[in-house]
Amino acid sequence: MLVTVVGAPLAPRIEAWTRILLSKAGAKRPLPLSILLCGDRRMRTLNRAWRGRDVPTDVLSFSSGEKEFLGDIVIDVPYAARQARRRGHALAREVQILLAHGLLHLLGYDHEEDDGTMFRLQRRILLAAFGEGPDGVP
Repeated sequence: MLVTVVGAPLAPRIEAWTRILLSKAGAKRPLPLSILLCGDRRMRTLNRAWRGRDVPTDVLSFSSGEKEFLGDIVIDVPYAARQARRRGHALAREVQILLAHGLLHLLGYDHEEDDGTMFRLQRRILLAAFGEGPDGVP
């Protein structure tokens, strides 16, 4: 299930990107998950409720703990747009990056506890899925 906000990439594009990223991340078959594209207010509420941080953030992932449903990814589109502008690339590229990041968390990776493994894998799957962005960001 995909819920979207104005200015965000369209649902079919998000779904296609997600399938590609899952494949490049080594998923043997498509795994169901939900993606919510929201604004700062909803993200701030979720971040406060689940992480105790009363600020919006770019992406949150919630693993289901089940084998037949991967979990939920939430992307704050206005936050992602601001982040994309600061980094010098398009919103679509930022959403691809955040999707990859969220998917890797759902697949069990944790950049806060590894030695950079998750970010190296994130870079590899982004390059394999979409190539280098115009700013050199995979």
